[in-house]
Amino acid sequence: MKRIFPIITVLIFMSLLGIIFFQILWIKQARMDKEKQFQDALIKVTGDAATDLAEEKENLSPLSGTKNKDIFFPLNAFPSTIVHKFSREEIRAKIKKAFVKNKIYNVDFEFAISSTSMIGDDLQSKNYFRESLDTVNNYQIVSPIIAPSSNFEPGFPPEELLIIVVPHVKNIIWKEMIWMVVGALIFTIVIFAAFFITIRALLNQKKLSEIKSDFINNMTHEFKTPLATISLAVDALKNEKVLTDRQKIDYFSGIIKDENKRMNKQVESILQAALLDKQEIQLNVKPVHVHELIQSAVNNIKLPLAQKGGMLETSLQATHDEIIGDEVHLINIINNLLDNAIKYSKDDLIIRLHTLNVNGSIRIKIEDNGIGMNKETLHRIFEKFYRAHTGNIHNVKGFGLGLSYVKTIVDAHRGKIRAESTLGKGSCFILDFNTIKDAKTTA
Repeated sequence: MKRIFPIITVLIFMSLLGIIFFQILWIKQARMDKEKQFQDALIKVTGDAATDLAEEKENLSPLSGTKNKDIFFPLNAFPSTIVHKFSREEIRAKIKKAFVKNKIYNVDFEFAISSTSMIGDDLQSKNYFRESLDTVNNYQIVSPIIAPSSNFEPGFPPEELLIIVVPHVKNIIWKEMIWMVVGALIFTIVIFAAFFITIRALLNQKKLSEIKSDFINNMTHEFKTPLATISLAVDALKNEKVLTDRQKIDYFSGIIKDENKRMNKQVESILQAALLDKQEIQLNVKPVHVHELIQSAVNNIKLPLAQKGGMLETSLQATHDEIIGDEVHLINIINNLLDNAIKYSKDDLIIRLHTLNVNGSIRIKIEDNGIGMNKETLHRIFEKFYRAHTGNIHNVKGFGLGLSYVKTIVDAHRGKIRAESTLGKGSCFILDFNTIKDAKTTA
């Protein structure tokens, strides 16, 4: 796993870069194709509009006069020019009709009618044709105004030209490609999300593998010690001198019984963890007094606390301590927290247990002056099978299930738990449960 994980990460990352690279090439090529299609369509639009103007010009009587009183285009010297036959609005309408005919909608454009003698710098300097100066972002299309029925000779230039300029063509192309670009971005984001989820899953799998490996090692050690003790006690009971001494028989039988209880307790912890995994644990809830539960838990840890030479200070200041909960599991979680305080202690152990009412709930605080925890350990202490590193302390036993069980039971009671700790100075666990009085008030 240690070797294959970096390889998988690099391969996935290279695949992502490759996908992004080819998407950029694809979008770039698509934009170029769109520009070419748009340019061809503009040529068609300009040609259609020019043909339409030329045909209608031929159909009009020469004596009809000019419709355009406000001359806005460069005029040919001849009276029968397009600008004399059609007004600005009529010419624009015919160009718009050509745009619609070629399925191009909502496009801004500028236009000019010019004689062939005006094409050049003089024409491009006019205010009405300012957009033609920018040939990078704008398209300029020129088409001769020639009717299909006219006897126009290819060797001679036409009298008039229709010039159409479409500004900001790149913006138009990008607007047409917006869904393509957005789709590519969404697709890329999805791939990146899948990449990070995969990497995270691999990291979690790696972490879980390490935790399970530690768990198996701890479990082997925990079972090996009592089994070895029981084996020695059984061998001792076979000794003829022991068989004739009732006191020694009772002593070795007691050892076997204690070690058997110890193994049963360990097996029960593992089975309990399996039930929590399947969410099959059943709570027998009823009104209970937290202070009574604390007293029971304190009685349970008196002996190990005395063996450690520690001291327990209790301050039960909560005036409302009745909650709805499972008596057995609530005693267990207090036992676990007190037991951890003893396990991870230094010399001159002092445990402080306080209760008080906060915002309609009862708060239980269990503080110790033990070895404390660093930030990483504090972040992971409620993970299943995780065990805090104890430095030079090697006598701490267990499977790393205690605090995971505590968190599960607190959550099952709709309570809250958090931990505070400073490395080398001690830890503090804070539990909050809703009291019955608060529940009635809320209801």
